[in-house]
Amino acid sequence: MAGGTSLFLVTVAITTASLNTLGAAVNERPIVGVLLQETSNPSLHGDTYVPTPYIKYLESAGARVVPVRVKKPYSYYKRLFSQINGVLFPGGGDDLIRSEMAKTAKIIYKLAIKANDAGDYFPIWGTCQGFELLTVLTSGENILTNYDAENISLPLVFSPGYNESRLLRNLPSDVYTSLTTENVTLNAHQWGLSPKNYSENQKLSKFYQILSTNKDRKDKEFISTIEAYSYPIYGTQWHPEKNLFIWNPKLVVNHGKSAVRVAQYFADFLVSEARKSQHKFFNKKCEAHSVMENYQPEYQADGSYNGNYYFNYTDSGCI
Repeated sequence: MAGGTSLFLVTVAITTASLNTLGAAVNERPIVGVLLQETSNPSLHGDTYVPTPYIKYLESAGARVVPVRVKKPYSYYKRLFSQINGVLFPGGGDDLIRSEMAKTAKIIYKLAIKANDAGDYFPIWGTCQGFELLTVLTSGENILTNYDAENISLPLVFSPGYNESRLLRNLPSDVYTSLTTENVTLNAHQWGLSPKNYSENQKLSKFYQILSTNKDRKDKEFISTIEAYSYPIYGTQWHPEKNLFIWNPKLVVNHGKSAVRVAQYFADFLVSEARKSQHKFFNKKCEAHSVMENYQPEYQADGSYNGNYYFNYTDSGCI
């Protein structure tokens, strides 16, 4: 038992050291992949899509973006993974186990775990559906429960030890005040992870630290922010990008100065994590043909102010 415990502690120490020391050589040209998901009406738009706010969010912090396509061979994901510096799993409504989005996320997640274990820094961020997806990928099952948390903005309730986390330990005082006293985090979910289900699932409780919680309209507590103990993997059940780029008047999004500052803090953090990755495109021509500048979003001029990028399964770019 003692030998097993020592081996575990050594492994954790090595991984933690990697988190703290890797990335000394900063990559000032980070490229982050954003996972696509299936559309509800492929004949109208395309097979897959990604909302424009996620692209703008990453670009606002100094990253370029490439689409992570679904329904591709494993060789595609291996090549793509070796050339990008992180992945964002966005919000949405796809099945967390059976969808093509979920299958693709599982491949990326496993590649990231293997890479980080080998000292190859690679961050993953999950927002809303992406947060939920991370819990499924780590636990191997869906243990989410129903919540009444659609279209509600809240302050965060920080959990013990939050200030020692990588994500929040350098939180500026004004951002801390906004996060804890103002309605600056927009929730848009019907499912979530309860503290009880988290604590009873060893795969989750050993892998993720709870950084914050919230309560829905029925006073039911859910976990709202997580960080992996030994990997650069982060998740928010709430949407930081909406404060900056969502203008649908039906949503209670806070666009105030402090809310914008909150959103920018998290965008900057994610891209700073991507800068620690040394992955690069194999050639400049493929890089130039892969970034989102090659595509045009479809804007909905119906008063919702929404927009999406659409792609078909047959699209492949040059990866």
